Amino acid sequence: MNSKTIAYGIVRAVAIIMGVLGILWFLYTIQSVLIYITFAAVISLMGRSLVLFLKRKLKFPNTVATILTLCITIGLFFSIFLLFVPIISEQGQLLGGLSIENIEHDLERLNQEVNTYFSIQNFDVIAVLKQTDIMQVFDIRIIPEAVNSFLSGFGALLIGLFSILFISFFLLKDSELLGKSILVFAKEADETKFTRAFSKIKDLLSRYFVGLLLQVSILFILYMILFLVFGVNNAVSVALIAAIFNLIPYIGPLFGALFALALTITSNLGLDFSSEILPKLIYVLIGYLAIQLIDNFLNQPLIFSSSVKSHPLEIFLAILIFGLLFGIGGLIVAVPLYTAIKVISKEFLSEYKIVKQLTKGL
Repeated sequence: MNSKTIAYGIVRAVAIIMGVLGILWFLYTIQSVLIYITFAAVISLMGRSLVLFLKRKLKFPNTVATILTLCITIGLFFSIFLLFVPIISEQGQLLGGLSIENIEHDLERLNQEVNTYFSIQNFDVIAVLKQTDIMQVFDIRIIPEAVNSFLSGFGALLIGLFSILFISFFLLKDSELLGKSILVFAKEADETKFTRAFSKIKDLLSRYFVGLLLQVSILFILYMILFLVFGVNNAVSVALIAAIFNLIPYIGPLFGALFALALTITSNLGLDFSSEILPKLIYVLIGYLAIQLIDNFLNQPLIFSSSVKSHPLEIFLAILIFGLLFGIGGLIVAVPLYTAIKVISKEFLSEYKIVKQLTKGL
């Protein structure tokens, strides 16, 4: 090996490293666009079944079916947003009708009742809140900054929503558009495998997201019944929010429970803790845990294992591994990514025994 070969190898390695770094920098720069495409792809996968139904069963033209599906999707998300309004309004009225002194008095009384009931030695909630400098949020000097942040954030939100809807329209109208775009990066000899893998991934993920909608709908109905029975204010809105939290595996239900319990407490601040607040909290918590058991041992195994054709243990391990690697975001995308990895492995690595074993049901 002469010096020219070594120099060429070094230059080639440096060029490859610089190229990879350049691609990573480019992807980081356009991360917002990638997020828009991801959300649009999810919407197109969720709406794919409806578009096919409108085209095949009702004989709608492709464009009309796509527009109607997008309108239904927008209406669904707007309805979900409207369900948040009563909670925000009620909590705003509740806090607006109380002075800081009244809130402090109620918290002190509640703190004393909790300490007495559970025999806790002098745990002072008010002192903890004061140590967090929570009153700084009322500093009038932050108002201009808050207004500017709100306006810039609102503008970015509008741009994001328009971009997602625009991309979703074309992905729904031409279901092969994304696949054709991906084929640009494939070798001609592998195009058939890429097309087959992408078609399978699209089918499985479409069923998966429909399964998610079914899961959220079932949880929403069960939560709503629970909150209505025990007189939780804004039961419909709270039930929907708690159901949406379940989209985050394992951690989401905990957030949903804390949210429901917090609203139960704030809506009953003036009542006696031992005779009014605590029993209601216990009943709500027991009902919530029962619903979670139904979801964990009945809904999820039936819905997800059949939609993505994976064993429940596979799904659990995939969620656990992706969660450890990428945090909460990893928990959310674990099942779709694992499904895509399985399909791609079956097409390109089918000669390995472990791949055959994991993908035999696909």
